[in-house]
Amino acid sequence: MQTIDEYVVQTLSTWCSDPASAPSRSDETADPAELWAYFSAQVQSRHLDLAMRWLQSIGEGFYTIGSAGHEANAAVAVALRPTDPALLHYRSGGFYAARALQAHSETAIEDVLLGAIASVDDPISGGRHKVFGHHGLGIIPQTSTIASHLPRAVGMAFALGRATTHEEYPADSVVVCSFGDASANHSTARGAFNAAGFAAHSGSPVPLLFVCEDNGIGISTRSPAGWTEQSLASLPGLAYVRADGADPLDLLSTCERVVDQVRTERRPALLHLRTVRFMGHAGSDAEIAYRSERDITSDYARDPILATAAALARAGREPCELLDAYEHSRRLVMDTARRLAATRTRLGSTAEVVRPLLGFDDAQVDRDLRALAGADRTTIFRQLPEDETDGLTLAQAINASLKDLMHGVPEAWLFGEDVGVKGGVYGLTRGLRRAFGSMRVFDTLLDEQTILGIALGSALVGELPLPEIQYLAYLHNAEDQLRGEAASLAFFSDGQYHNGMVVRIAGLAYQKGFGGHFHNDNSVAVLRDIPGIFVAVPSSADSAPGLLRRCLALARGQGKVCVFLEPIALYHEKDLHEPGDRALLAPYQPPAAEPDAGRGADVGRARLIEEGSDVLLVTFGNGVRMCRRARGALAERGIAAGVLDLQWLVPLPEDDIVRYARAAGSVLVVDETRRSGGVAEAVLAALADASYERPVARLTSVDSFVPLGPAADHVLVSEDQIVQSAVDLVTADPTGVLTP
Repeated sequence: MQTIDEYVVQTLSTWCSDPASAPSRSDETADPAELWAYFSAQVQSRHLDLAMRWLQSIGEGFYTIGSAGHEANAAVAVALRPTDPALLHYRSGGFYAARALQAHSETAIEDVLLGAIASVDDPISGGRHKVFGHHGLGIIPQTSTIASHLPRAVGMAFALGRATTHEEYPADSVVVCSFGDASANHSTARGAFNAAGFAAHSGSPVPLLFVCEDNGIGISTRSPAGWTEQSLASLPGLAYVRADGADPLDLLSTCERVVDQVRTERRPALLHLRTVRFMGHAGSDAEIAYRSERDITSDYARDPILATAAALARAGREPCELLDAYEHSRRLVMDTARRLAATRTRLGSTAEVVRPLLGFDDAQVDRDLRALAGADRTTIFRQLPEDETDGLTLAQAINASLKDLMHGVPEAWLFGEDVGVKGGVYGLTRGLRRAFGSMRVFDTLLDEQTILGIALGSALVGELPLPEIQYLAYLHNAEDQLRGEAASLAFFSDGQYHNGMVVRIAGLAYQKGFGGHFHNDNSVAVLRDIPGIFVAVPSSADSAPGLLRRCLALARGQGKVCVFLEPIALYHEKDLHEPGDRALLAPYQPPAAEPDAGRGADVGRARLIEEGSDVLLVTFGNGVRMCRRARGALAERGIAAGVLDLQWLVPLPEDDIVRYARAAGSVLVVDETRRSGGVAEAVLAALADASYERPVARLTSVDSFVPLGPAADHVLVSEDQIVQSAVDLVTADPTGVLTP
């Protein structure tokens, strides 16, 4: 079967040897320079695809999902500006080449090939993955194959529409986001379309251009005829425009018109771009297994490169000049591929690979915390919270901390479901909208993907997002926005892009008289294995402000993605041991020049709440209160129990765990999450890795969803269980063996 490359060469050669067979000159209007630049970008992209296949064949290339047949997306780049942020589909080689030409970049060929061979000199990922991205070209790297980048694009356009000034992007910028027709069916894509349309309907500026590159097939599965058009054309709030990649003059004109419309009106639009797909889904895809030879070759007549070549011929370009340009690009790309394959350097160690993910600067955290001190706070507090003589509850301490943070960080935005007018389901954000206005504190759609998408996008334009997820169970609807998008950005951009944020999540169990699993979710496994994020869990009013401020400092100063997981059951509790003892209340510590001195909230550090030499109770969240209460019962039995509050689940304070464990006779890990995938597993592993030889046990909740009402007591850790487990551990014959 003739390849698409052979077909192009044969067609251009025929035109060259027999000019009468070439398209006849016509009076069609076109900017010759623009059309030639468009053709050059398309041809460069095609030969990069061919070169990547060759690199793979010699063992030097690792990424062959190509752009062949989709090169018409270069027309979108031609209509935009190099400063317009782009979040691109993985078949965007034409767009990348066209934007590089716009920006007078001479390195586009090297950029793409360095990524394909996983070279450390790849200008976007540093050898970690082949992605279309370049900070200098405004192309933000995306690895999505299922539209997971669409909520971020909506968030970015929403943020650009609201922000008055931003350093990197001009005020009239347009965000462009491309994806495939199969991905348009994904729930993430549908949610993004809905969010963009909803925002526009509500009067919010959303300068966003969606581009659906429709080749009619998702890997091997055909899209039903007419379905993509029908489903996209009916989306409310989005201006729908069709274009054909095989009609370059109309396409260039259409792209220019729709981009100008979005830029001027600041309303979202969707360009439905008809394309074809050549050379299969990827290098390993045997397309002939599910498509006939006739089906494959019939698409050759719709090659966007030949369509543009024909338009150039009609505009007066000599056919031989077109063939020469095609072959010149081949030589240039292949010469570059050979040179880079012979000289490339790849990531050489674990430390090099994970560098963008790990580590943080403690000194920078302290500097950022000090910057919050000294502001006049009486303008936002009717009564300063530190003047509350009885102290504050956990909820009140978090509310006061948020007010201080919003006051000290003008770029901070707080948003989520019911956080604005209502002030949150539990009152955590009460008064914030009144203090800071609806531009900085606002309610969102009831859609967690949209909430996190706003955070992802607004962070890219210089805002500091503080999104709230109303309940931990609701996070699972949108967890990939943290895993696949937020956490991966620094990794795939070699630290050039960050989306620092603090995601507040109300969660964990032990609420009385309200809700089953969806309001009492005790699983955090979904958060603990995401590379590069930080997870803090406050257990009291005295520790919460310091932990929250450190999360904010990590996000603001170092671009980190932080999760602040708040135990709902402790929000409004006042008493520890006896009714009326008010021992859980704590005086509020405002931002200070010496941040939270002695409060023990440092990143990745545990806090020893109570001392005791017989057994160390290692716990967090609700477990801290239960362990402190159990400690009294243990003392009556002659057992001195210490209580260690982990505070940080990621990074887990392993050094502190081992240090305090070695000062105790035994260790009981009290973990309110589930037995499988719970926090206790990691604590036991840390002790085992440190060759800890004293008795150890764990007490966890059951592998079950949390049921409604009193039935929850059957699956959750209880104080009585803590007491009995500690007694059993201390009185057992010590064997030095870990006993999970």
